[in-house]
Amino acid sequence: MYSSVTSCALVGVDPRAVQIETVVSRGSGGFVIVGLPDTAIRESRERVRSAIREAGHHFPGGNVVVNLSPADLPKVGATYDLPIALSVLAAASDNRLNFDRFVPVGELSLHGRVRPVRAALGATVVAEHQGKTCLLSSDSSIAASDDAEIAGVTSLAHAVAVAQGRREPDHVRQPADVVTESFDLADVRDQPVARRALEVAAAGRHHLLFVGPPGVGKTMLARCLPSILPPLDASDQREVALVWAAAGADRPPSATPPFRAPHHSSSMAALVGGGAGLPTPGEASRAHRGVLFLDELGEFPTRVLDALRQPIEDGFVSVARQAASFRFPTAVQLIAASNPCPCGNLGDRIEPCTCIESRKARYVARLSGPFLDRFDMRVSLGRLRPAALAGPKGEPSSAVRARVVAARQRQSDRGKLNSRLSASDLDDLEMSSEAVAALSAAVEESNLSARGWDRVRRVARTIVDLEAGAIVEGRHVKEALLLRGCMA
Repeated sequence: MYSSVTSCALVGVDPRAVQIETVVSRGSGGFVIVGLPDTAIRESRERVRSAIREAGHHFPGGNVVVNLSPADLPKVGATYDLPIALSVLAAASDNRLNFDRFVPVGELSLHGRVRPVRAALGATVVAEHQGKTCLLSSDSSIAASDDAEIAGVTSLAHAVAVAQGRREPDHVRQPADVVTESFDLADVRDQPVARRALEVAAAGRHHLLFVGPPGVGKTMLARCLPSILPPLDASDQREVALVWAAAGADRPPSATPPFRAPHHSSSMAALVGGGAGLPTPGEASRAHRGVLFLDELGEFPTRVLDALRQPIEDGFVSVARQAASFRFPTAVQLIAASNPCPCGNLGDRIEPCTCIESRKARYVARLSGPFLDRFDMRVSLGRLRPAALAGPKGEPSSAVRARVVAARQRQSDRGKLNSRLSASDLDDLEMSSEAVAALSAAVEESNLSARGWDRVRRVARTIVDLEAGAIVEGRHVKEALLLRGCMA
């Protein structure tokens, strides 16, 4: 007797359909699971056996063979307990039980209770694509699309009753809206150039580096960035939630872009992705569609920072394993903050630097040239003026966000954000003769690289968009050069 039940696997962050095929035949009474299962799935035999009995059903005698197809796709976790149990029951009942309309996922307790699993959101995607109903624990907390049909169940017995139409499914708990600490640009005093840089960075999704002594507002400025970014649409929110689910974390529905600030002691796998066994997304992927903030940049190991160069440039990272290769999205906006030297006082007008030259050289050497070249803007911050600290608040985030959203819309109408403009796109920019002259002079005087040439043009284009203009003028290029640290 044969049965097949559709379930789900997360390959990287992509939900894939998995067929749970079961054959029950005469024999000496074995229960075998094949199809690249991990230890948790192999141990599910005892959970499934106990849960079926607790649900009031008879576990079939003879040989029970369960195949997880496709067989060359690694499967991990307790996601498949519920679909395996349902497939075994369907095969043992000679197809009197039919679960073709469902995509079940869930871990089973020995008493038959269905517990939530991280693949729940992915299962709703698979079910939606196949026109089926996702069957999962009623304790799950997911933000599925309005088109997804979801049936919550508390136990294996409840799942069977729902499939047979004898009981109604439960409602799945909707996640509460995320509550994040509010940072508003109005609370940032002084630092007009840094505030302007943050606005330009938000408008074009440019990478930005703040350099300055402790206490001048570098971290606070970075934490204000989500408050001026355009809100995520429903598609982006779902994409981010899938990334978090693949990392084993819940992402409550929120239009606010994610903000991740990993500690400088984070490993390469924690930051970029990977780990033992099945790779999981790192902090760079959890910041997808949002902000990755690297505070104390000079304290990060050089090899970890250099490993970020390709992901932030390409928008994804590929992690290869012997069994498969996994791809995690990393469309992030990189914001970093660094002290100018180990003591933090280099160039300060009040506190002198106490670092010896060899220590300063080692500190600077941690940041490779190719990595620093990824930043479109590098802004130096000085000590705050006492008069500014006691003065009125600055412009609020809401006013800045309005200009950012309008600039982003102009870029969207052209087809892509300015940070993603190719060399051929930049060659089509309308630039005045004064703008070209200013850029050419910077190449001669500031050792501006070819990549830097393109990045300055991208930033200048964003400044024009903030002004709702059409032509890049000389003043736009000069401001872009100033924000890149190429002019005094």
